[in-house]
This record gives sequence, structure tokens and C-alpha cells, in this order.
Amino acid sequence: MADYFRPLVQIDPARPEGAMSLAGGWGWFSHVEVLSRARAAKVISAADLPKSALDALTTTRAPIAGLALDRPRVMGILNATPDSFSDGGRHADPQVAVEAGMAMRAAGVDMLDVGGESTRPGADTVPEGEEIDRIVPVIAGLRAAGTGAISIDTRKAAVAEAAVGAGANLVNDVAALTFDPALAPFCAARELPVCVMHAQGDPATMQRDPRYDDVVLDVYDYLADRIAALEAQGIARHNIIADPGIGFGKTLEHNLALLARLSLFHSLGVPILLGASRKRFIGTIGGGEAGADRAPGSIAVALAALSHGIQFLRVHDVAQTIQAIALYRAAMAGKQI
Repeated sequence: MADYFRPLVQIDPARPEGAMSLAGGWGWFSHVEVLSRARAAKVISAADLPKSALDALTTTRAPIAGLALDRPRVMGILNATPDSFSDGGRHADPQVAVEAGMAMRAAGVDMLDVGGESTRPGADTVPEGEEIDRIVPVIAGLRAAGTGAISIDTRKAAVAEAAVGAGANLVNDVAALTFDPALAPFCAARELPVCVMHAQGDPATMQRDPRYDDVVLDVYDYLADRIAALEAQGIARHNIIADPGIGFGKTLEHNLALLARLSLFHSLGVPILLGASRKRFIGTIGGGEAGADRAPGSIAVALAALSHGIQFLRVHDVAQTIQAIALYRAAMAGKQI
């Protein structure tokens, strides 16, 4: 049985001699938790890691879509849909969506993630022509207004091609480029960065009694397999982001297990994105029936993820999250960063 290596990430300013920097970011580690399907977990010194495992954890991650990953990056959610679970279709009008995106940009967002198909539990597939009609005016409007990095949240090659033509420069696929067999070749040909997410089932069925042997290791293995498959199709590893898919075919207990051991996913050797914003489990634990009432809990989960060295946070409440990150980093470092 394979061993899995999870760095026990520290942010503390008192760093012991010999501690290893994590992925060129703000965290460090001196020990790792060794996980296995065959035996109990144990903690060992980082100095005892196999070289390949240590390299995967310590190699500086390359910039993605022009963004260096030496600090946390915030991806703002911009749903150009009439049926989003979180905002009830507030941005279905393209002009409203563009204005909302520019407001996020003014607040300091690093990337905008534009989507034209809801992936909430129970959602049906949207025809690609309709999805294109929703997202192209928004992306074109954002690009004309001079915004920075733009991601297209889609499972479909035709939508991705239209989005890239309008100005998007990253593809974020909740199906990890398995829904449409034409999507990976398109991204490879254009040398586009991609974000691959784990989901059990599709949005219409994913919350119907999801089960795992070991949710943390099962999700890890899936993402490792998808990264290898995409590399084989011509997408460079340095152009891949991995997302464990909080809330996508997972119970509350599954989500919490993943959050507790998020740092394991650094062993994939790619940047990690967390998209937990306003998810149902936040309302269950912290209160907040409506998605908009879950901002404090969402920010708490985001800051916990930063303690694991997670590079990207996909969020709805951009200005509040950016403020929280600034104070979190200053408090942990003892100085303004």
C-alpha cells in the first residue's frame, strides 16, 4: 500500500533550523504525517521523506495566469446564471455582472471566475449555446474594462473556446475535464492553465448518499490520476491547479475530514484551490439559512485553509475575505505584510 505525506504546516515566525519551505509560499514544515490505507497514521521528520515526496512539497509553484503564488490569491465568484444557490441570479444581467466584477476588482480580487451553468446540488445541464450567451458578454465586458485574470467555470469545450475568445485565460472545470472529451485537447493546444476539481457524480446526482472508503485518500488519488491523465494529453503540470471539491458529492463529515487534512494535497506538486464559500455545511454548523448569511463562516474556513498553505481561495465575499487575509497574515507575522 502506498504512503501519503501530509506536511504539518506552520506559519509561526519562530522557525527552527532545517525547516522546509512549503511550495515557495508562506508556510514551512519540519514534520509530516504519513497516511496509509493499511496502517495507522504516524508523524515523521521531514528530513526522513523520500526525495520525490520532499521535492513535490518544497518546489516553488510556477505563476498561474500571471499570478505569482508566494502569497494567497483570491478568486471572486461571478455567476452569470438565473439560478445560483448563493445569489439567486443577481448577476444574470450582463451589465450587472460586469459592474459586480469591477467592484470585486476594485476590492483587490486576483481573478474573476465567470460561470454560466449552475453546479448547485440538483442542477441540470445547460445547453452550450445558452451557456455561451450568458458568459461571453460578461467576459468581454470585463476585459474591455481592463480587469485582470479571468477564469471560465465550465465543463464544455465550446464554452471554453468562446470564453477564451472573449478574454478568459484559465479554465475551471468541476468535472476535472472528464465531461467533454474535447476540452483537454483544446486547453493543451492553447497552453491554458486549468483547475481540476474532484466531484462524486454530477451536479444533478452528487448529493444522493455519497460514500468513500477514505474520503481524504480517495479524493487525493482521483486528483493524482487526473493530473497524470492531463499531462499525458499535453497539459503541463505547472499549468494545473487542483481542487478537492468541498460540497461536491460529500457529506458534512466528508467536508470536515478534507478540511482537517488539506495540506496533504500539496503532495500533488501543484497549487491548490479551496472553494468552500457559502456551502451548506457552513450554515449547518454556524447558522445561516441563506447563502449570504454564511460570510463569517466562509471566511473562517478560508483562514483555516491559509494555515494549510492553500494558494487559491474561491469566494463570494471578496472585500471581506481580502480584509480578513490581510489581518490574518499581519497577526501571524507580527508585522504588516
